[in-house]
Amino acid sequence: MTDSKSTNHVSAATLPKLPRDKTNDYSHAMAQARRDTVTENTGAALTHTGQFSIDPALLPGNIEGFSGIVQVPMGFAGPILLDGEHAQGEFYVPMATTEGTLLASYSRGMRLTREAGGVRTTVIDDAMQRAPIFVFDDARYARDFGLWVTAHFAEIKAAAEATTRSGKLRDIQQFAQGKMRWLRFNFTTGDAAGQNMVSKATHAACQWMLAQQLSGLAHFSLAANFDTDKKHSVVNSLHTRGKRVVAEITLPAKLLKEVMHTSGEALFKQRQLSNMGAMMAGSVNNGAHFANGITAVFMACGQDVANVAESSAGFVHAELKPNGDYYFSVTIPALIVATYGGGTGLPTQRECLEVIGCYGAGKVNKLAEIIAATVLCGELSLSSAIVSDQWVSSHDALGRNRP
Repeated sequence: MTDSKSTNHVSAATLPKLPRDKTNDYSHAMAQARRDTVTENTGAALTHTGQFSIDPALLPGNIEGFSGIVQVPMGFAGPILLDGEHAQGEFYVPMATTEGTLLASYSRGMRLTREAGGVRTTVIDDAMQRAPIFVFDDARYARDFGLWVTAHFAEIKAAAEATTRSGKLRDIQQFAQGKMRWLRFNFTTGDAAGQNMVSKATHAACQWMLAQQLSGLAHFSLAANFDTDKKHSVVNSLHTRGKRVVAEITLPAKLLKEVMHTSGEALFKQRQLSNMGAMMAGSVNNGAHFANGITAVFMACGQDVANVAESSAGFVHAELKPNGDYYFSVTIPALIVATYGGGTGLPTQRECLEVIGCYGAGKVNKLAEIIAATVLCGELSLSSAIVSDQWVSSHDALGRNRP
């Protein structure tokens, strides 16, 4: 029987605070001091995390309390051949991963699509959001507020765009529930991913709106989860977050047999089964593994890896042609990428972006097209491996690294 007087509690913390220098916290000396503190108090040797070539002075704005580098293996898949509006020609695709078979599989898909004439890519929409909520005394006030927003869009747009050089307010979608109204501000953000940019711009727009003494307003919040930042949502799949990009190709029947050891008929049958499985499971993606390719390129190219939560949702569509050729497409409705700002300017990430000609201004749609084409190649390779019963054997051959 438990003693009613006994209580469970955590003992007082004994680990010391990590060193910090208010005047120069981004230095080799401070990184070493933090590693030394961790080693002394945990016994973990930080030999490899302490070996790096980049200058810590480059890191303000990217990390706090810099202590070292986590090194992730990186390789190049491809070459991949693209017929895009922004990405044209052949590219070696940098991919960082610890998963064996990944690069081999993507390279196999890239060989197939290259020999078929290349992947056609199209960016069909572009928008980054912040979605503030306005709560009113009743639904009638909320409805009238929505009409007021539509009538005053020009003034709201001017207030938002006063905070940014590259952000442009495209439109404001409205979503009503009871006496609440979410406003989904849709911005284009140039070559930046833009989450911070649109937060600042939307905040300025809302402050202007609040200053107009809105009738019946009971509460306001700059965010209430409708923009689903770093989370998947149906609204993003339907209405776009970041770049909405399509990659597509028609594969000749003969080539499928020679390279993938399968047929369009077999792939199409598997596609129908995969569609049903995804539907039954309630999946946000009817493809095989969008997240693998997206994450690997994100890590190599300095993207915000948490955005894989949105970016990995997507749609696969396939058609079997009368002659046995196989049409295949992937649509990524919420691909959040940047070629400027964030981690893109860090030395190794910049090098990887430069390999594919995607560093700096005017390159973000090119990067989106390359990632979408990479995803398509990975989907084709994995689905072919499953159909031809090569999936398990390939992982046994290339994916085992056990002590």
